[in-house]
Amino acid sequence: MMIETILLAVGSGDGDRFEELTQQAIDIAKPTGATVVLAHVISADEYEDEVQSYHDAIDRMGLDLEQGGVPPESLAQETEPVGEIAEELEAAGVDVEIRGIVGDQADEIVSLADEVDADNVIVGGRRRSPTGKAVFGSTAQQVMLNAPCPVTYVRQGTA
Repeated sequence: MMIETILLAVGSGDGDRFEELTQQAIDIAKPTGATVVLAHVISADEYEDEVQSYHDAIDRMGLDLEQGGVPPESLAQETEPVGEIAEELEAAGVDVEIRGIVGDQADEIVSLADEVDADNVIVGGRRRSPTGKAVFGSTAQQVMLNAPCPVTYVRQGTA
């Protein structure tokens, strides 16, 4: 199986492990020449908060811009750690495409993996007890169970 497209899914909680996720993407993409689709998935509430923060920042700068919607891709490019990850991937010689998505993380990651015909999905996670997973759910677990391709799971603190 040839790897041409890798989906690297990052959320707002991945800031503390973005180096591990980035290195994993480089380790797979560089030798295969694959493109990394860097996806930032946020909930509708997070999106509304981000849009409001964006407009507040524009107002503070004294710019007069329309108060319309901000495309999720635009927010994703400006969001940490997405910008940093994209820069590191590009510096390593890896082609990157940034996607911003609003919705349920697990569902949107699986849907995007199908849409971009991903050959591999990389997701991060943190160590949780089985009870914690049952009570709070696990985005990574749902992606692993439902993705249309192999999933690489990067646990926090494994670098």
